[in-house]
Amino acid sequence: MSKPKEGAAAASVLAYMVKQNRPYSVQDVFQNMGKDFGKTAVVKAMESLTTEGKLVEKVYGKQKVYAANQSQFPVVDETEIKAMDSKIAELNGTIQMKMDGMRKLESELQLYNGLITTDEARRQLSQIYPEIDKLKEKLSKLKEGRVLISKEEKDTVYKGREKYVKEWRKRKRITNDILNSILEGYPKTKKILLEEIGIETDEEYNVKPPEL
Repeated sequence: MSKPKEGAAAASVLAYMVKQNRPYSVQDVFQNMGKDFGKTAVVKAMESLTTEGKLVEKVYGKQKVYAANQSQFPVVDETEIKAMDSKIAELNGTIQMKMDGMRKLESELQLYNGLITTDEARRQLSQIYPEIDKLKEKLSKLKEGRVLISKEEKDTVYKGREKYVKEWRKRKRITNDILNSILEGYPKTKKILLEEIGIETDEEYNVKPPEL
């Protein structure tokens, strides 16, 4: 690698290490810098900067870790550090408040997303109001005692009633004929016969077929 390229690599690596001001391995720097330089160039730059005293090298087993030499940073007094800590705490509180507010807004947004739009509400109302008017009209007729079914519906109901009454009378007559035939050779009373057979009569329940 040419001297200008080596110098550029060293300057870039130093600027990165000073800006971050935290320990890194050669691989970390190589990856974090977006691979602007080859790994060999990064290795040479960090070794050269260490020799110059601009970086400090620490060895942990087989791993080498580099950090910016802290002597090149201005000395910060205790008061300034406390002020910075206080500012950090204040900013963290602000961040927490913002996050709480954001969560509240997200919750409200989800609520509103579940509601129908104004146009949809108007469309539904346009369908509901005519139905309400029909129900009001029907209620008014009921209060007045007016007939609410058509002649055809009424005729159907009466025909059905007539059919079932005739069937009731027919079956009652057939049953009585059968019972009377049995009673001709039955030694006991009709009541006992009905109890033994298990037949329940209209008379027991005080009902009878209605008149047609």
